[in-house]
Amino acid sequence: MSRVDFYHLQKQTLEDVLPKLLEKAYALQKNILVKVGNDERVEFLNSHLWTYAEASFIPHGSKKDGFAAQQPIWLTSGDDNPNQACLLFLVDGAKISLDELQKFERVFNIFDGNDNTSLTQARAFWKELKSAAIDVYYWKQDENGKWTQAA
Repeated sequence: MSRVDFYHLQKQTLEDVLPKLLEKAYALQKNILVKVGNDERVEFLNSHLWTYAEASFIPHGSKKDGFAAQQPIWLTSGDDNPNQACLLFLVDGAKISLDELQKFERVFNIFDGNDNTSLTQARAFWKELKSAAIDVYYWKQDENGKWTQAA
């Protein structure tokens, strides 16, 4: 059964948070899929992950890069999982069905709490998961930007 963690962005942007969360997930030595809302944002985030910090390296790719099966982190706007990832990041309003969700060990749903549409979508997804008896966890940022699990 999958576990779904909701990350409520309030103090930082996705561009600030995603690389750090991916670094932590990559350290687990499991393949990762990042499902993004649309192709344009896939390529923006793909580029951003190469340049966000000079001293950091997050090996990843997208359709534009190719070699999907060899990429430890794959960015897509589709339903593909060519690197057989067991960790899934949902960003920019990307959605997944309950059946597809069960194919992952852990799902990270990152949503912008300052955007009403994103907030409404996250609440609906939370309710759907709870009614399906899927383990859900809610994380928010404290005043220093550190993630804390909320009840």
